[in-house]
Amino acid sequence: MTLNIGLIGTGWFGKVHADLLAGMEDVTLVAVCGSSKEKADEMARHYDAEGYGDITEMLEAHKLDAAYICVPPQSHGDIERALIRHDIPFFIEKPLSYSTEIPASLLQEIKERNLLTSVGYHFRYQDNIRRLKETLTGDKIGMVTGQWMGGMPGVAWWRNQEQSGGQFTEQTTHIVDLLRYLGGEVEEVYGLYGNRIVHEQHENVTVADIGTVSLKLTSGVIANISNTCVLPGEVGRVNLTFYNEQGLLDWNLDRLLTVRVGGSTEYANSGDPYAAESEAFLHAVRTGDRSRILSDYEDGYKTLKVTCAAYESAQTGLPVKL
Repeated sequence: MTLNIGLIGTGWFGKVHADLLAGMEDVTLVAVCGSSKEKADEMARHYDAEGYGDITEMLEAHKLDAAYICVPPQSHGDIERALIRHDIPFFIEKPLSYSTEIPASLLQEIKERNLLTSVGYHFRYQDNIRRLKETLTGDKIGMVTGQWMGGMPGVAWWRNQEQSGGQFTEQTTHIVDLLRYLGGEVEEVYGLYGNRIVHEQHENVTVADIGTVSLKLTSGVIANISNTCVLPGEVGRVNLTFYNEQGLLDWNLDRLLTVRVGGSTEYANSGDPYAAESEAFLHAVRTGDRSRILSDYEDGYKTLKVTCAAYESAQTGLPVKL
């Protein structure tokens, strides 16, 4: 059975998924929808697909088995509603939006139709995250710390709070999601954000460029996740560290480090989590078996609620309970 796929979004992530789909057996990327037909046509010709500047037109022209949504946070809403109306399963890149309002209404429609969805929290599909989750099973976690330290992406919408939701929602969401996936649900957050450097380097910057968020999990675990987008060039640090009476477990983009009394073990990251998340989604489209999908729309919404609550806390100066 060959699956006919439509892709919405012509940016970097759209190309990542288009390339993966093009390399899969029994999968055909038949249509690309962009913010303009010109952008869509330019991308579509690389995959022998049709380009569209309007999703309704694309859905009327093709019988799609599934769709991939790879658009900026501010562009969500109408795209999902169109797919929901046509009962088309969709894979959607994180975050679900810049705030919770639109995803909350979409989630109700998705649940009413029991529509198949998957969210692009690709780190969940990494071999070392699976290893980390297995190692933590049965452990009593003491504390967790995380970081997403880097530079500011070059696209203008990322600098606008009303379009991106800020770094914690658009980027550091991966660390928040891994905290939930590995440590359990969050019940309270307290955020401190600041503007130190980036607003002096660029015009129209309304996002914070430094921030730290303390999180209380329902289990009683306390976590802290910090981020900044002031660093230059390729300088950066992304990690998540778990501490307990047996030692520490430190994950980053390159490896997993286990430190215990008497020694340590390091595991290099391997495999392609982008491919793994797509394979899990498309397997579900073909068979109805959703067990390989590690984050659906409802789960992705829970991560969004945490990141948006952190922004609310930073604005009010008060903790926010979820």
